[in-house]
Amino acid sequence: MKNLQQALQQRKADALYRSRKILSSPQGREIIINGQRVLNFCSNDYLGLANHPNVKQAFIQATEQYGVGSGAAHLVNGHTQAHHALEEELADFCGYPRALLFSTGYMANLGVAQSLCTKHDNIIEDRLNHASLLDAANISQAKLRRYLHKDYASLDAKLERCNTGEKLVCSDSVFSMDGDEANIGAMIKQCKKHDAILMLDDAHGFGVLGDEGRGSVNHQKISTANVPVYMATLGKALGTAGAFVAGSDALIETLIQSARCYVYTTAMPAAIAEATRASLQLLQTQGWRQQALTENINTFKNLASQRQLNLLQSDTAIQPVMIGDSKRAVDVGVELFEKGLHVAAIRPPTVAKNTARLRVTLRADHTAQDIEQLVDGVYQLLK
Repeated sequence: MKNLQQALQQRKADALYRSRKILSSPQGREIIINGQRVLNFCSNDYLGLANHPNVKQAFIQATEQYGVGSGAAHLVNGHTQAHHALEEELADFCGYPRALLFSTGYMANLGVAQSLCTKHDNIIEDRLNHASLLDAANISQAKLRRYLHKDYASLDAKLERCNTGEKLVCSDSVFSMDGDEANIGAMIKQCKKHDAILMLDDAHGFGVLGDEGRGSVNHQKISTANVPVYMATLGKALGTAGAFVAGSDALIETLIQSARCYVYTTAMPAAIAEATRASLQLLQTQGWRQQALTENINTFKNLASQRQLNLLQSDTAIQPVMIGDSKRAVDVGVELFEKGLHVAAIRPPTVAKNTARLRVTLRADHTAQDIEQLVDGVYQLLK
């Protein structure tokens, strides 16, 4: 304990110190944060549903019916009709037999790994996977093997070394810091070759990609039968909170029986489930949101290319502008904020050393003028 303050001071010296900003408005194209109104370019509310009147009204009505807290775990008496209906609708929407709700995506990933793998098994992961998937492998005590990012020959080599136990291959479908997409077909090929199970974390694809936002599996025209474990979050494109795992009846029953972070935690409020059902309906009736987001992504990429900003190869709403030095990234982020533009500066250990960046996230309700203002602001500070 005596070295905590010293370690914190070192973080500050290395420009790696993290600070919270205080939001005093709903999520939206514009937000009020630290008392300042800014254009919002760092929210995962991609479709602008977090403050949608239909979603809010569903939440309010469910609170009148069910109250606020669920009061217990799903297996005690916290599993309401609202939760059950949402699980059935999510399963049908994604094309799986069943789905199971979790309070967060982090808990969902931990629950899958802990339920399916033991110290005798192997979990093989992309090097740029989300931290929750890495922690999931550790909590399961399985042997963790990490292959080079989107290098499926490297995945093949890692699978070759698994001589005993089960093999679970885990990958983000859209990588949260780079914004690029995994090649699901290539992973399926390797899993079939080595008799491995494939799990996808579609946190940043679900609601955005695919027909009516059905996610990355649909977007890449893959049969759900080839992706036996599918996880997605509800707090990003759907604008609510929580997550779900979809798969076979046997998978879901296994998670219900043995996923400790499902069994031993209070269920999410029923109002969240009802609000999510409203979001799911909007996905299927307001396709213009995905279209508008795609147009904004293309607008940003074209303008950034004209200004010769150093972008990574991404066709998703996550558009990283590479800077390299952590202090420089932080300084640019601060200066943009002062100009009324809120963009997250991402630094190690979230990303590799010397790959600090501005993580621009685009929304369906951004205007072309908003995007022009952002690109011009970044260009002026970096030139």
